[in-house]
Amino acid sequence: MELSVMSGGLRFLVFLGIFVLLEAGWLILQRRQSYPWKPALASFAVAAIKRIIEVATAGIAAGFMFWVYSHRFWTIEITGLASGFLFFLLLEFCYYWHHRWAHEIRWLWATHCVHHTPADMNLSVSGRLGWTGLISGSVIFFAPLALIGFHPLAIFLGLSASLFYQIWIHTELVGKLGPLEWVFNTPSHHRAHHGSNRRYINKNYGGVLIIYDRIFGTFVEEIVDESEPVVYGLTRPVNSNNPFRIALHEWFNMARDLNQATSWKHIPGYLFGPPGWKPGRRRTGQQRQA
Repeated sequence: MELSVMSGGLRFLVFLGIFVLLEAGWLILQRRQSYPWKPALASFAVAAIKRIIEVATAGIAAGFMFWVYSHRFWTIEITGLASGFLFFLLLEFCYYWHHRWAHEIRWLWATHCVHHTPADMNLSVSGRLGWTGLISGSVIFFAPLALIGFHPLAIFLGLSASLFYQIWIHTELVGKLGPLEWVFNTPSHHRAHHGSNRRYINKNYGGVLIIYDRIFGTFVEEIVDESEPVVYGLTRPVNSNNPFRIALHEWFNMARDLNQATSWKHIPGYLFGPPGWKPGRRRTGQQRQA
């Protein structure tokens, strides 16, 4: 398991590096634009350390998933297009809710907010993912797939494929894609997802598909208007290229808030309330701070 995780992680880093260089070359040579090399290198450092952590902890996540699978209700084998399509839809469903709750619950946001720290949108951002998914309990959100009978290996491979797919949607080089926008998560949809403008916060959670956002009311269309461009990043920017600060800053913020709590009743709110929760503040659904 560790070897497969290592090889998959190395492939991801290689592909990411190639795509980043191609995008940077196009921007510099064809569009005469500068490229944010320091943030890109910081994203690559975050990605590399994440792969090391995944190799070291792969057995824990896999062990949990196989334990759930050992208590499965049925055994569902992916033997054709129908079963494969069903698995894909269910995987996307789990991904949607995991991603949505990662924006709405601070304990999960502490891991996911790492991905939203860049102030630019380019392919390097796809590699800037949190290191603490095991602490947040990310694997729990995909355990129902194992419980109903899908093999853990299929689940991990499906998530890896989704991760590879999502590399290309982190760019400003691709405009809107016509009818594909109705079904798939595209660069336009994902640019909106990364926006810290009020209209874009907590929208477009899909991985490969955008259909669940349309079903559950979290879809927003990117408005192409030079007078109101998408502003990327957090509402409280980290302003650092240190990979350790990028990856761990919200956990330290959480610890600070817990230390300053004036009542034990505030502890659940600081841990599991929405990002930006404070005692007495009503939930607005528009908080995305770190």
